Amino acid sequence: MPDWRGDTQLGDLPKELIDSILVLLPSKDVGRCRAISKSWRSITSTSEFMLEHHRRQPSLPIINGEGWPSSFVLFRQAGTSSSNQKLWPFNPGTRFHSDSCLQGTCDGLIIVNWGSRLYVCNPVIRKHILLQQPQAGQAYNRVSGFYRHHPTGEHRVLLVSTPCQGKSNLYVITVGSTDPRHVTVKMPIVLSSYVEHRFLVRLLPGSYCPPPVQHRGSLHWCPPCGTGDIPRGIGDIIVFDTEAESFRWMHTPAQPYSDKKLFEMKGELAFWGGRYSSSNIGLTVIDVWVMQDYKVGIWGFQYRIDLSTLEASRQLYLSSHKKKKKIPLHSALQWFNDVVLLNERELLIRFNSEHVLRCDTDGKFLGMVNIGKSQYRMMLTQYYLSESIIPIPSNDMQEDDEVPPFIGHI
Repeated sequence: MPDWRGDTQLGDLPKELIDSILVLLPSKDVGRCRAISKSWRSITSTSEFMLEHHRRQPSLPIINGEGWPSSFVLFRQAGTSSSNQKLWPFNPGTRFHSDSCLQGTCDGLIIVNWGSRLYVCNPVIRKHILLQQPQAGQAYNRVSGFYRHHPTGEHRVLLVSTPCQGKSNLYVITVGSTDPRHVTVKMPIVLSSYVEHRFLVRLLPGSYCPPPVQHRGSLHWCPPCGTGDIPRGIGDIIVFDTEAESFRWMHTPAQPYSDKKLFEMKGELAFWGGRYSSSNIGLTVIDVWVMQDYKVGIWGFQYRIDLSTLEASRQLYLSSHKKKKKIPLHSALQWFNDVVLLNERELLIRFNSEHVLRCDTDGKFLGMVNIGKSQYRMMLTQYYLSESIIPIPSNDMQEDDEVPPFIGHI
């Protein structure tokens, strides 16, 4: 607060102490501090400060309400919708667009498509830029991975372009650049054009394939089934080296799992393996493994989650026009996209189209999740976000179509 002379009293503190205080503030409060004084604006605008502030932010899961009542919510706490931050980047009153979806997250940035266009947005500073896509005629472009290229610090997008006829192509796009770069699919074995096409399609996140995990400078996918006509035994995890821009394979734990999924835990590559119940109506057991030796590919078993022990979840009811009825949890948990890791000891589990519950890794029910007063729909996106106040690299390209209704733009 300023004193009677109009001077800021905190200005007498050592710069190092001011730095250590400001870097602990939430992102929105840092923005407010920038308006207080020129010195604070200067401190919080250095690349060193912004990187350190970003490193201190928690990695939080994103829930999609598909517009009912809200979309793209950064989940912070269960049961208190006021504590959760809406990430939907469109202006208030904009109707939910069925073709608009979240296609990637990295270092506080998100990729959203609006029609056939792709935009990179920073929801904290409310800025966005258009991502330049390859001009290859009539083609369907999908984001396969969004990552930071460590040697240059650039944010890059791995994009699969599939024409109406012919094989798919792989592109690398640097955020802020106007020149998409076609890259050759380099891998340990030679693939035919048909198999290469099927391989690239397997890299696209979808209902049954979560987005890749970035770890040690590489992207890691774990498709739910094989990769086309690629010989068996070569591995079931696809790895893309972002520096060499080449593919290789890794093995998951040598256990018979019905569903598989990769994630990151305590800075290490981790793996979930799920088994269905005897009646095959849903997943009931999840085993968690952590990579102990990345170079050799050795996995270590961590713990098992038995979802059938969530007796408290039987208190939940499905809404019906005629009546309410109880259903067991495992009849609703059909695949791994119904589960995300909240932190090292807690999970979010989608119970039905309207409810997401929270439990610990011992199977104890902890509460329900709400993202709005009128809850109609909730989807777990499998994407995480750590807030960032770092600006987006811009380019000089002008948009030639109608400007999308985003909040703020470059």
